[in-house]
Amino acid sequence: MLVTSVACSPNQSPAQLRQQTAEATETLKRDTKAVAEGVREGLSSKKTVDLNKASKDDLLSLPGINAPKADRMIAERPYASAHQLVSRHVLSEQQYSQLQDRVTVTQ
Repeated sequence: MLVTSVACSPNQSPAQLRQQTAEATETLKRDTKAVAEGVREGLSSKKTVDLNKASKDDLLSLPGINAPKADRMIAERPYASAHQLVSRHVLSEQQYSQLQDRVTVTQ
């Protein structure tokens, strides 16, 4: 769209048009690279969350965890193993299976 609007501007010399097109292309290239990097980070950001130390915001970043579940996870601390989320009835086995590779426990 930006290139089209630049190309349609009246009373521009070919040099001005070339310069504006180059600038628009450079901006598009930079923005596209930033978007691609963001997507890559989002897909690979499977950082683990320590159930005994994580903040509420960290817990909320886990799939399927809402504010009440995060509060309950905090209230049930400390954990000896991540699977205690199930044995203590904080999460169902199905809910746990969605995040088990993203949680850890340290003493």
